Amino acid sequence: MTIGSAGEHTWRYRLWQHLRETYGGPFRIVGPREALYDKATDSADSYEYADPDFPRAHLAGWGEGWHHLTPLIADAVRVHKPDVLLVSLGLIDLGFYTDAEQTAENVRLFVAEARRSSPRVAIALLPVIPNVRAETDPPFAAQVIRFNELLAKTVADLDEPRSPLLLTSPPASYDIHHDTYDGTHPNANGEHKIAGAFADSLYEAWDLGERYGAETD
Repeated sequence: MTIGSAGEHTWRYRLWQHLRETYGGPFRIVGPREALYDKATDSADSYEYADPDFPRAHLAGWGEGWHHLTPLIADAVRVHKPDVLLVSLGLIDLGFYTDAEQTAENVRLFVAEARRSSPRVAIALLPVIPNVRAETDPPFAAQVIRFNELLAKTVADLDEPRSPLLLTSPPASYDIHHDTYDGTHPNANGEHKIAGAFADSLYEAWDLGERYGAETD
């Protein structure tokens, strides 16, 4: 949902556009990766962004979650020196790798590892948005609900003034039948709504930018 596929804009792009128009100072998007996922090659080896001028640095991976990125976050923060991490993870973990409790433990480790490299890093976390599987798999749907509860508790437990944690509000109007192209991955509408969820929370909690305007192309 974050890395995006060849030919897409991604919600990262939508948020970048928004901040360019509303944030009062200079900013950079940083990270060790740049590629999109290419469905034709089944690998993250495409650079065919819908807008080739987008500064495309990130630390996202197709099929990767807390389980995969927690071991990478300390080095990424140390090398690229982000002030704010925007994190949307968990769906793939709950679907294939870890239950809600184990996933929440990985969140705690992720935060600890990020702070090990930057004790003042701020982290905004998006709750898991249930996908189409949750409509037909009640145990999976229950795990999503449970993880989001644990995520809220984890944010409350680990928040501290010098390294604030922010639980963003999920996009209230998000509809997987309207805002995704396959029941999971966002289309243009979904990209705007995820970007808006981050943008509104950043503005409300930390006075960064302004409220998000556009939700659709």
